[in-house]
Amino acid sequence: MPMQRYKFLIAYDGFEYAGWQVQPGMKTIQGELEKCFQRLMGREVKVHGSGRTDQGVHAFGQVAHADLSGSLGDKKIIQAANALLPPAIRILKVKSVPAEFHARRDALSKEYRYFIWNGAVMPPFLCRYRTHIRLPLNVSAMQRSAALLIGKHDFAAFTVNPRRVVESTVRNLSLLAVRRRGNEITVTARSNGFLYRMVRSLAGFLIRVGIGDLPPAEAKIILEQKKRTAVVPTAPPQGLFLWRVDYE
Repeated sequence: MPMQRYKFLIAYDGFEYAGWQVQPGMKTIQGELEKCFQRLMGREVKVHGSGRTDQGVHAFGQVAHADLSGSLGDKKIIQAANALLPPAIRILKVKSVPAEFHARRDALSKEYRYFIWNGAVMPPFLCRYRTHIRLPLNVSAMQRSAALLIGKHDFAAFTVNPRRVVESTVRNLSLLAVRRRGNEITVTARSNGFLYRMVRSLAGFLIRVGIGDLPPAEAKIILEQKKRTAVVPTAPPQGLFLWRVDYE
């Protein structure tokens, strides 16, 4: 049968998974999707994501593509795949796309959201999806600091060694917003590309500013140093969601 490239919008709870990327002997999101499509097609299928997420990180709007039989059709794929996938992984939308489409290379920007529960007690049903900070957070200070990080900068101080070659640590951060709604604080980051653990590093730094450990202006000093230090912690993974990927 002729093959058709399909674009998938995927949501998942990453708590019990070792991240997106296939790893030998580990349970991963990409691995579960490939096993699902292999059962549908009766052959090996490669799934290409817009990017990787770490262990424990979630997705509300991950995008991926794969080549499947054109006879299946969008509706049949979404019904059959969700019947085979674990409950923690769901395909939300399926769309036929040209064979040239690539989920990673064609992505123009990504948005991540980091969720913080800032209160004395966190509801137990949120423990997988929020980072709990008991100390009061000064959102105004966090916002002032975030504003200094927006733009095209060398974010070497806000990344962790990925153990692979990185051509450049310069990224264009088009949005870094901090908003509070009741006890919940959301850090929203949007860029044309992110470095390894960059969003969790930005969130970890802003939490320190909110607590009062660092002044808001420290953001500018850290950017200029272009070197990772203990001043910038990596926030826990469970608060992070890949929220959306834009292609136009």
